[in-house]
Amino acid sequence: MIHARFDLSYPGFSLQADLQVHAQGITALFGPSGSGKTTLLRCIAGLERTANGLLQVKDEVWQDGANFMPTHQRPLGYVFQEASLFPHLSVRRNLEYGLKRIPPEQRKVQLEQVVEWLGLNRLIGRDSPAGLSGGERQRVAIARALLTSPRLLLMDEPLSALDAASKREILPYLERLHGELDIPVIYVSHALDEVARLADQLVLMEQGRVIASGALNEILGRLDLPTAHLDDAGAVIEASVAVHDEEYHLTRLDFPGGSLWVSKVERAVGSPVRARVLARDVSIATAVPQGSSISNILVARIAGIQNEGPDRVSLRLSVGSRQMLLSRITRRSRDHLNLIIGMEVFAQVKSVALIA
Repeated sequence: MIHARFDLSYPGFSLQADLQVHAQGITALFGPSGSGKTTLLRCIAGLERTANGLLQVKDEVWQDGANFMPTHQRPLGYVFQEASLFPHLSVRRNLEYGLKRIPPEQRKVQLEQVVEWLGLNRLIGRDSPAGLSGGERQRVAIARALLTSPRLLLMDEPLSALDAASKREILPYLERLHGELDIPVIYVSHALDEVARLADQLVLMEQGRVIASGALNEILGRLDLPTAHLDDAGAVIEASVAVHDEEYHLTRLDFPGGSLWVSKVERAVGSPVRARVLARDVSIATAVPQGSSISNILVARIAGIQNEGPDRVSLRLSVGSRQMLLSRITRRSRDHLNLIIGMEVFAQVKSVALIA
C-alpha cells in the first residue's frame, strides 16, 4: 500500500488529505481545478514540506513526524504538465541523463526497453528536442523519468498542454506502459475520459480533501459522488473479445453479467478490453424491447435513484454480480414507468466506446 497523510495551509487554501491506495497500477487523483491534486502530488514528491506529514510507500517510510527524506533522495520519477527537456542536449542524452542518475546495478529499466515502449526509435537520433511535437516531447520526458528506475512515478496532468491530436497520439503509449510496468503511478487529471481510459484506482478530491477513493468502477458507479453528475458520467466495463462477426463487421465483448456488440475490434479472441458506457446512452424498458434497432440490451436491477435537477434523474443499475451502469433519464420517464429501487429492468445501451 501507499499511505499518504498531509496537512498544509496557504492563504485561502488548506490541504487535509489522508489516503491509502494499492501500490500497483495507475491511481488517478481527480477533481476540479483548485481541489488540491497538484499540491498533494508535490507533498508526495517532497516539494512541499509539512510539519506533520506521513508518506509510506510499501514498507519504506519516506516521511513521518521524525524524519523527512528530501526530494532528491526519494526514488521517484516526476512528469510535469510541460515537458522540461534540456534544450542543449540531444534526445539520446536527455534520456541518458535519467539513466546516469542510477548506478548500473540498481537499474530496473533499460534504455532499449523504454525506447520500444514509448515508440522513440525514430526520435532518439535527433540532435535537439526543439523540433519535436508536444506529444513527442512528453513521451521523451516520460521515458527520462522511467530511466531513473523509480519505485513511484508521479504524473501531473501530462496531457493538459497537448492539443487533441497529440493526446490521441500519446494515450496508446500510456496504455502500453500500464501493461508493461511494475511501477505504481499516481496520475493527476481533471479529464474524466483520461481517467476512465487509464486508471485502476480513483481518488476524488474537493477543496483540499479526499472525498472518496477506491477501484475505478466502484467510484464511477456511485450516485453520491460528483462524478455521477458530470455531463460525461458513465461506467467502465472490463471485458474480453468473444466473437468477431465478419459479415456485419462487429465484435462481441463479454463481461460478467452480459455482452455488448461494438464495431469490429482488431484484437484476438480472448484479448482484454476496456469499454465505456455513458449514462446518457442508457435507456430503460420494463419489458423485453421488441423491434428495436438497439442490439445491446442488458438485464439489470435498479440499485439507486437520484434526482438530477428539475427534469432528470440518474439510476444506478446492477448488471450481474459486479458490474454497475449509470442511466440518465427524465423524471417523467421514471414516473411513467413506475421505477423503484430493487426493480428488474432492461437497460438499452445505445453506444459503447472502446477506450483501451
